[in-house]
Amino acid sequence: MVNRVLIGVVGLVLVVVGGSVLAVGLGVRPPSWWIHQGPHDVLLSDAERTRWRDQGWWWPTVIAVLAVAVLLALVWLWAVLRRHRLMEVLVDTGDGESALLHGRALESVLAGEAGQLDGVERAHVVLTGRRSAPEARVRLLLAPHADPGDVLHRLMGRAGSVRLGAVAASR
Repeated sequence: MVNRVLIGVVGLVLVVVGGSVLAVGLGVRPPSWWIHQGPHDVLLSDAERTRWRDQGWWWPTVIAVLAVAVLLALVWLWAVLRRHRLMEVLVDTGDGESALLHGRALESVLAGEAGQLDGVERAHVVLTGRRSAPEARVRLLLAPHADPGDVLHRLMGRAGSVRLGAVAASR
C-alpha cells in the first residue's frame, strides 16, 4: 500500500514538473517564480553550477546525499522484489483435477487449527514458496505451562501433508 502511494506521488511530481518544463519549452509563458523563463533557458547556469565547487564541504555532501539516495533505492527495490505472502495455493483434489485456494484463507485455517492446540495462546501463519509447493511459517505464543517440544510435536502431527518450513515457538 505504502509502496503504491509513494510511487504514485513520485510519478505525479515528475509528470507535473516535466509537463511544465515541456510547456515552457513549447512557448507557454511561465509564472515569475518558475525556474525556467523561456525555451532557451537552462536549468543551471555556469555560475550556479560552479558556485559551491571550491567549498570543502560541497563534494562530501553531494557524495553522501547520492549514496543515501542509492541505498534507499536499493532497499526499496529489495522490498518490492521480496515475496511476502503466497496469494494462491494449488491443491490436488484427488480426481486428476486441481483447485486454487486463496492463501489468506488457508493461513487463517492453519492459524485456527494451531491456535486450538493445548498450550497455544495465539498462532500466526504466513504462506511462502510457490503455489504448487507452499511452505508455512508458523509463529506461536505459548502459555506459561506449555511444553514447546510437546506443542511442536502435536502441531506437526496435525499438519498432515502440509510441509512446515519453519516453526518458531516462544513463551
